[in-house]
Amino acid sequence: MIRQGEEIDFSAFEGREVVPRFRRRYSVDRSDIIPTISLAFTFADEYYPHQEYAVVKPNKDYDAPGIVGYGVYTSKFRIKEGNITRSVPFVDEDAITAAVEAGKLALIHSGVDSALVGKVYVGSESNPYAVKPIASKVAQVLKLGEEDEGVQGVDAVDTEFACKAATSMFKDAASLVNYPKANIQYSMVIGADNSQAAPRDCPGGELDLFVGFGGCAYIFGKTDLIAEIEGWYSCTSDTPDFWRRDGEPFPMHGGRFTGDPAYFKHIRKAAKKLMERLGLKPSDINYFVAHQPNVQFPVRIAKELGFKEEQYLPSLQVANFGNTYSGSSPVGLAAVLDIAKPEERILIVSYGSGAGSDAYSLITTSQIIEKRNRQKMPVAYQAQNPFLEYVDYTTYRRLKLGM
Repeated sequence: MIRQGEEIDFSAFEGREVVPRFRRRYSVDRSDIIPTISLAFTFADEYYPHQEYAVVKPNKDYDAPGIVGYGVYTSKFRIKEGNITRSVPFVDEDAITAAVEAGKLALIHSGVDSALVGKVYVGSESNPYAVKPIASKVAQVLKLGEEDEGVQGVDAVDTEFACKAATSMFKDAASLVNYPKANIQYSMVIGADNSQAAPRDCPGGELDLFVGFGGCAYIFGKTDLIAEIEGWYSCTSDTPDFWRRDGEPFPMHGGRFTGDPAYFKHIRKAAKKLMERLGLKPSDINYFVAHQPNVQFPVRIAKELGFKEEQYLPSLQVANFGNTYSGSSPVGLAAVLDIAKPEERILIVSYGSGAGSDAYSLITTSQIIEKRNRQKMPVAYQAQNPFLEYVDYTTYRRLKLGM
């Protein structure tokens, strides 16, 4: 980003290595197809390092399905207000580009051959299209499934359930690879959002204090797992705590109604039910991950359920990136997987307005350590990177709108 009055020495760019990036062209009318391009570059020695994608032959099979690899992507641009720093998309970024970047990083971390991914789900509530899936773009760019005459042999679908649009598909992705007649070795689930919020002087503008940008992708399978799925539980009710009407650019919310009857009720129910089914106590769980619309909600529910700071603080990333909506609890899970040791249990409980929660119990394997050196962009790296660029509120609002 070149700021007004800033002088650039272009000779300083000579000889530096670059990384190709997937981007959108934003100078189009609202009714046009949004063109994308892979001929954009960033410097490899700055925020986004070069990472080689190498297919690795699997060497261990598991009886139960689980996570084979994952990737997190957030922009280098941030806005800092008080104790919260939030990720901001650049003008050529949106939920589509975040989904592609996260998916690419998941492939790199997993070592999975992209041609063996038979299903891809993309959960989002900020697709720049009302009718046109993100998942088809992800499948084409990342070459998921076998390619034949420009068509990918993969099932690709978008999902929507507010902030649990991605986690709701974890169980579907795991079930699919576990069903032998499906003939699908790997499935990918992505949560990506350019989280929307009205300006602060408008109804619903309170959300503008917390919304972020980013994507998180997980690959599920039954070989070379870093975490096995021990069990899950989901709950749903017709609770209108947060909504966005068709044609409206920004969501509305029910104020205090978003707390006890919505967020806390559903996360509490899902977490307790799953722990009861598996015969678990809070002391049996090493890490707890909850949906993070703000800092206060996940801390309160963690304490209420009996978890200690060392169990829930590692997942708490909203103060670093903001609420990334469909990517919120998946990013928290990624932060835990970045540091977890083998044979540790993780409880993740998502929440989506409208309303519902998904709870999953995961147990890490010895291969979580083996794969860690494949990932150059862990969550902590993106949160504390020295190349972050901070923008003011006016610039933030323009970037959120792609201007």
